[in-house]
Amino acid sequence: MSATETQITDVQFQISRESEAFELVQRQAKMLAASTLIPKEFQGNMSNCAIGLNIAKRLGADPFMVLQNIDIIHGRPGFRASFLIAMVNASGRFTPLKFKMTGEGLTKTCVAVTTDKDSGEIVEGPEVSMQMAKAEGWSEKAGSKWKTMPDLMLRYRAGAFFARIYAPDITLGMQTAEELRDVKGFETAKQVQAISEPLDPFTPPELPEATATAEEESE
Repeated sequence: MSATETQITDVQFQISRESEAFELVQRQAKMLAASTLIPKEFQGNMSNCAIGLNIAKRLGADPFMVLQNIDIIHGRPGFRASFLIAMVNASGRFTPLKFKMTGEGLTKTCVAVTTDKDSGEIVEGPEVSMQMAKAEGWSEKAGSKWKTMPDLMLRYRAGAFFARIYAPDITLGMQTAEELRDVKGFETAKQVQAISEPLDPFTPPELPEATATAEEESE
């Protein structure tokens, strides 16, 4: 067989493998889309499920677990912070994340701390504080869990920041669902395109009704 014929055969073989892989993803996505155990953004939507399968493959994680931990906020997907913390702990690169809390009230801060298993170096993520939450407007929204569960929210945000800096391959460049919910303007119902299942272990704040504009009132 000539070199040209060998190259053609290799290309045909690669195309065949890619076609088989695509068909397999389609079958898997169809099965997942038919399930009522996955979030509503994925139910009956093979395209969304196929994207979820791709994310799971890149992370080396169980597809069902990945779909259960993606929330769609403002039309953008975000991992739940608890999922990112679990992925960091399961990565094998670090000892389990610990959270160092200091201060009280607005001075309360949290830092995610761990040890790099290869070097033995202590690694700390960015500091997150209640003052930061206030300045960014995270704690100023009606029903904000920053007011009722500050310690949990500080840990979630500190863990997410740690993952973004030291394990970006796990975050895939995505913000967390909690961060997407905290962005300014979330309280305006018209800006919310889709909200997934309630965050574990608490439900998201209820959205106030959108206020009619002067133009709408004149109609």
